[in-house]
Amino acid sequence: MKIAQFAPRYLDSFPRPLEEGVLYISRKFSMAGHHCACGCGQEVMTPLKPTQWSLSESPSGDVTLYPSIGNWGFPCRSHYWIRRNKVVWSYEMTESEIELNRRRDQATREAYYEQRNKASRPASADQKSKRLLDWIAQALSGGRK
Repeated sequence: MKIAQFAPRYLDSFPRPLEEGVLYISRKFSMAGHHCACGCGQEVMTPLKPTQWSLSESPSGDVTLYPSIGNWGFPCRSHYWIRRNKVVWSYEMTESEIELNRRRDQATREAYYEQRNKASRPASADQKSKRLLDWIAQALSGGRK
C-alpha cells in the first residue's frame, strides 16, 4: 500500500525491521531511512551530506528531504519528494534522464570535494612569500594602505 506521509522519528540508530510510514532520522550518523513510499517494502537510506540529501525542519516539527528520492535501482523505480512529512509523487524518469542525473550528481560531488580539498591545503611557498611581503609593506607604511 502506498505511503501518503511519514512521521519523523529521531534516534541514534535504526531499529530492525523499519516501521512503515516512519522516517527515521539519525543525527549521530547523518542518515535518514524509511520504507519506499510506493509500498514495495524496500528500505531507502538517504545520507544527509552536503553533496547528497539535506533535511530541514519546520517550527511545527514537519520535515522535508531535498532533493527528491529516485529509487531507480529498485524494481519499482519510484520517484518522489518528502515535503513537510507528505509524499509528493514525481514523474517516471527515462533511462537517459536518470543517467544525466547520476552524472550531474557525480560532478557536483567531485566539485564540492575538490573545493574543500583546496581550502584545506597548506599555502604554497609563493603564497606565503606574498603574505610576508604584504605584511612587511603594511608594517613599513604604518598600517596605511
